[in-house]
Amino acid sequence: MKSIHQLHNHDKPREKLAAKGVQALKNEELMALLLGRGVQGKDVRKLAKEIVALLDKGLEDLTLELLCSIHGLGKAKASQILAAIELGKRYLIRSNRRITDAAEVYQELKVFADRAQEYFLTITLDGASHIIETRTVFIGTLNQSLVHPREVFADAIADRAAGIIIAHNHPSGTLEPSQADIQITRRLDEVAKLVGIELLDHVILTKEGYYSFSDEGVL
Repeated sequence: MKSIHQLHNHDKPREKLAAKGVQALKNEELMALLLGRGVQGKDVRKLAKEIVALLDKGLEDLTLELLCSIHGLGKAKASQILAAIELGKRYLIRSNRRITDAAEVYQELKVFADRAQEYFLTITLDGASHIIETRTVFIGTLNQSLVHPREVFADAIADRAAGIIIAHNHPSGTLEPSQADIQITRRLDEVAKLVGIELLDHVILTKEGYYSFSDEGVL
C-alpha cells in the first residue's frame, strides 16, 4: 500500500496544496489527504477514487455503514469523512445565520409582528443553531385543529433539522399566551420528542416585543 508520503512529489496532494492552494486539488486528492494512506493491495489514490465515486452519487443517503462497505475503509476513517462532510455543511449552510436566544428570533421574524392576521411560523435549525429555513405554516386564528404536528414537523424532518422554533404573532398586541397557545406548545413538544427534533422555543410576536416560552420556563 502507498501512503501520501510514498507518492512522487508531483503526485502529492499536500505539496500541491502548499504550492497552489486547496482549490487546485481534485476531489480524490482532497480525499487522499483525509485518508493519509491506503491498505494492503489498494494504494491511497485508488481508495480515494472509490470513496469519491460513492460521494458523487449523492450525500443524502450517505451513512457510516455505506462508507464501510468500501474495501479498505474502516470505521475510524469513515467517521472522519462523515465528520468532515457535516462540518462543511454547517459552515457553508445557505444563510449562515445563527439563533441562540428569543431576541434573535424576534429580530428574524419582526416583520410579522404587526400583521393584522395571525401567522404561524417555524424556523428549522441544524446542530450548530444555524438557520436552515424559515417558513409560514399557515395564516389564521391559532387553534389545535389548524396547528397539526404533521404540518409543523414534515419540513423539519425533510431538512434533517436538529431543532425547531415555532412562533406566531398576536395582532391584539397582548404578550400573554392564551390557553390555546399553551396547549399547542405542549402538544408539539410531545411530538418533537417522538420524532427526535428538539422544540427549542415558542415565541409570541407583537409590535411592542415578544414572549418566549423557553425564557419563561413554560417550555
